[in-house]
Amino acid sequence: MEKAVNEGPHHEVRDGVWSGSWVAERLGVELAGDDHLTDLLGLALRRNPKRAHLLVSNVLGKHVPQSPSVVYGHGVELGRRVRDLLGEEEARAAVVLGYAETATGLGHSVADGLGLAPCLHSTRRPVAGLAPAGGFEESHSHATSHLLLPEDPALLTGAGPLVLVDDEFSTGNTVLNTIRDLHARYPRRRYVVVALVDMRSAADAGRLEDFAREIGARVDLVTAASGTVRLPEGVLEKGRELVARYESEGSSDNGVAVEADQEVNPSGARGTARPAPTGPHPDDNGTGPHITRVDLRWPAGLPDGGRHGFTPAHRARLEAALPGMAARIAEALPAGARRVLVLGFEELMYAPLRLAEALERTTDAEVRYSTTTRSPVLAVDDPGYAIRTRLVFPAHDDPADGPGERYAYNVAGAGFDAVVAVVDSAGDTPALHAPDGLLARLAAHTPRVLLAVVPSYVPGTRPAPERPSMLPEPLRGPAFSSYAPEEVGWLLQDLSDVTLEAPTEEREEAIQSGGAHYAESLPVEYQPSEQYQELFHSALEESAARIARAVGVVTETVLAERSPRPVLVSLARAGTPVGILMRRWAQHRHGLDLPHYAVSIVRGRGIDANALRWLAAHHDPRDVVFVDGWTGKGAITRELAQALTEFEKSDGITGFDPEIAVLADPGSCVRTYGTREDFLIPSACLNSTVSGLISRTVLRADLVGPHDYHGAKFYRELAATDVSVAFLDAVSARFPEVADAACAQAKELLAADRSPTWEGWAAVERISEEYGIHDVNLVKPGVGETTRVMLRRVPWKVLARAGAGSDLDHVRLLAEQRGVPVEEVADLPYTCVGLIHPKYTRGATGADGKAVTV
Repeated sequence: MEKAVNEGPHHEVRDGVWSGSWVAERLGVELAGDDHLTDLLGLALRRNPKRAHLLVSNVLGKHVPQSPSVVYGHGVELGRRVRDLLGEEEARAAVVLGYAETATGLGHSVADGLGLAPCLHSTRRPVAGLAPAGGFEESHSHATSHLLLPEDPALLTGAGPLVLVDDEFSTGNTVLNTIRDLHARYPRRRYVVVALVDMRSAADAGRLEDFAREIGARVDLVTAASGTVRLPEGVLEKGRELVARYESEGSSDNGVAVEADQEVNPSGARGTARPAPTGPHPDDNGTGPHITRVDLRWPAGLPDGGRHGFTPAHRARLEAALPGMAARIAEALPAGARRVLVLGFEELMYAPLRLAEALERTTDAEVRYSTTTRSPVLAVDDPGYAIRTRLVFPAHDDPADGPGERYAYNVAGAGFDAVVAVVDSAGDTPALHAPDGLLARLAAHTPRVLLAVVPSYVPGTRPAPERPSMLPEPLRGPAFSSYAPEEVGWLLQDLSDVTLEAPTEEREEAIQSGGAHYAESLPVEYQPSEQYQELFHSALEESAARIARAVGVVTETVLAERSPRPVLVSLARAGTPVGILMRRWAQHRHGLDLPHYAVSIVRGRGIDANALRWLAAHHDPRDVVFVDGWTGKGAITRELAQALTEFEKSDGITGFDPEIAVLADPGSCVRTYGTREDFLIPSACLNSTVSGLISRTVLRADLVGPHDYHGAKFYRELAATDVSVAFLDAVSARFPEVADAACAQAKELLAADRSPTWEGWAAVERISEEYGIHDVNLVKPGVGETTRVMLRRVPWKVLARAGAGSDLDHVRLLAEQRGVPVEEVADLPYTCVGLIHPKYTRGATGADGKAVTV
């Protein structure tokens, strides 16, 4: 079926004269439709045997120089409407396809508005060795063949919606040809067609509806305006005669073609071009008179556009680099420049548009944006005609279809103090710099020409990047972990075959002496006694409902204020069971199937940057919610915030929120939590046997290179004692009985002040000094952290809140087994605090002078 949606911003006709009136009066062409249709469109005459008239967009940035914020804003607004139409789930699976050459920048801008989708555009530039993934014909165009050359064929093979973007729909033939070709190869259920204007006739619109029914797909339309073009009989022949007459009468000077009609010119004189004053200008760094080359410092390996695909991760890198590139252009502008044009190059529309938009924010000058084009159009210097002047120059990118003329419209005589020509490196050829080339044509009509070259991105030929472009897919059970494959994907590398375990005492001595980092080895896996296992099961039975309620509260909070479709990213490994439970809650309560991954974060070393890169390439970073089991003193909370700041600086990828969502926040370190009570979470009682049989994560230089994920081991040999799934099932079985209470509590929390007080951090600092430790890293607050001390480190003593009950049964049992004293303390903000043996060496004494039995 086909559904039409047309809304859009309004733009006034300039100077009270519609830029289509000249053609309308001479050919009898009429535009009928939305009230603001003539604000968006003007008319001109083509030198094209297939169609006499040309609809000239005032907001596309192709033929008419326009404010870049207006051009970009129209595309982004259309993209936002597509996202609203599709909904979050389908928007996340969508791919945007723009049409060369006029809609490459528009398609890219729509993808930006959509926010989640990669984009691709068709191209007329073949790449040796790269087989097309598709192609189609544009029947009315002067250059018909379109190629689809994605670097990653998966851009076209997915089942999500395909969003096709063009500047205008005249007949719908191009869209039909595209869908016909692609649907035969990669069928999908839904297409969305996006355009600035829909000018199809009723018959043409009906053809698209029939075709959609024929292939069994849904087709939606999103446009800024709609209408029709009414053409009188004989308009094609009449148009050819008019073009021929004005071309024979027109003048050409310095590559400028200018035609005007004395009947329309108010002065009664023949219209002429108005070149800007020219004269000698010093140039220490240029390519010729009046030409200055600007080094953009384009990010290495970043595609110049969507010819081979452009992902959300690429977009994030570009966003980070734009301010610096715009500043370099601004520095090269002549002093006092009032009007500046950023001129793109045929299919290279998006990069120049974004540079122009950033420059518009950087400088006080009036910035305009347009691009060169293959399309031959008659130029007439009249206010009622859309194409006032035409610069003519030879093609300069060695086109596959041979040499030919190229054009820049409405540039000569526009009074620009500087023109910034942005081309890709394939177009930076001798022809560009020739006496009759584009740069020379521009230099004849503006005091200063700047040349900015963007490296042409060609798959397989770019320099070796700092890291591989394709990171491994997440590990999943049963090959890695005892969790079901859909429950969690581990962004880790499997080090199961490497011996990493060391005796606890050796590890502690190496860590405290500075000889090793705790993440460079693993403790020997604690094997619980029968008594301890019974204690775990008893604790799980008693606390399952309490945990289920906390899971519900934190999940509802995340859905309400972080994202309606979050991407859960657990901090391995303690966060992993909590992330799975949150995912199960979202399925149980809302029918959502949320993606869930586990990544490594290491105190003092930061979060796994390669895992972040993978996430940014596959999801919108703004949807990522980091998940952990509990907070202690908030060290990991601080570590994550610092690591993400450094990641933004190094990679230019923004959007990741450092706020962690936790089941329990006894340290008052975060805003998103299920409870701030410090109680026993049974998953803290054990190590790998309650965490999918996965070890804690490892980061060691000889095992983890700059292009690798952090590592971990899968303890398959412990399967007989694995309770990972039993723990999850016991908690999720309680979801129905706690659902209403959890939702009510979440609503209360959402309305409350949840600002972190960092009460726990203050308590840790106080305890560190009171007990003569003088190192907050050796003070581990909370039931979960104390349990970790008992299982993995060399404990010195346990501080227990006076009157603490069964939540500490397992801690007391472990303390008894290891000969560790338990000291009751009044006014402790945590249920308990574990103290690691300070300044530990084997056989040494602690801060109190007493030896510890280990």
